[in-house]
Amino acid sequence: MTEETETPAVDVTGIRDAVSVRLPAVSAYLSVLRTATAGLAARLDFTLDQIEDLRIAVDEACAMLLRHAVPGTDLRAEFELTGQEMTVRVEVDTVGVSSPKRDDFAWMVLTALADDVDAISDHPDHMAIMLRKRRGAARPA
Repeated sequence: MTEETETPAVDVTGIRDAVSVRLPAVSAYLSVLRTATAGLAARLDFTLDQIEDLRIAVDEACAMLLRHAVPGTDLRAEFELTGQEMTVRVEVDTVGVSSPKRDDFAWMVLTALADDVDAISDHPDHMAIMLRKRRGAARPA
């Protein structure tokens, strides 16, 4: 079961959109997030390459999180669109793990595909990854 809500708000720079998606922490549902990511990135007029980079980055971040997710819990994703930028935060409940490994191949993929990547450790037994992508920002060669 998926649930999607959209809460528009206005800030001084223009329209701000926030979308939250909550779905079972099972890899079979990641296609829902890939589709949501592509659709939201298209709203910001990202190029096709940027949309694909963001889709892959979100998929990779979720795969990292799902390895540690408590069975039967939810994967939560929050998308925020502001001006020319999309921020995506994905998170799961874990047992005894609060941060992904930053020295493995998956983390290197994330940092290559997104403009900014961070692991957020709000509290134990919870893992979150935040990605930020800006329209027009070039990937490092």
